[in-house]
Amino acid sequence: MVINITENAKMQIQEMMKEEDAETVRLRFGVKGGGCSGLSYSLGFDYDVNEELDHTEESNGIPLTIQKFDIDVIQGTTIDFKQNMMGGGFTIDNPNAIVSCGCGSSFKAKEREGTPENC
Repeated sequence: MVINITENAKMQIQEMMKEEDAETVRLRFGVKGGGCSGLSYSLGFDYDVNEELDHTEESNGIPLTIQKFDIDVIQGTTIDFKQNMMGGGFTIDNPNAIVSCGCGSSFKAKEREGTPENC
């Protein structure tokens, strides 16, 4: 399994999926260039799977799609959802990140540095 989804994240994702076509929607998680440290996480819903480019799996009952190219920098990542007095949000714990920015959504990995942007 590439990605671990906690119980709190699962409940939040399932709630969000109610607004989508639950029969075919998948959570798409990946990496894109940018952010303070060079790479940023991408998290959203998708209906399409490219068999050549995408890896699919299920994590804690959530159907998941990941670009094969991103697996080396996100292998073992845990997606959680935390609620506090200021609201709630997803948190990403990536064991492959060698540098993370303060916001927690930008990182640098040994295998890929990306292109940092101004914060």
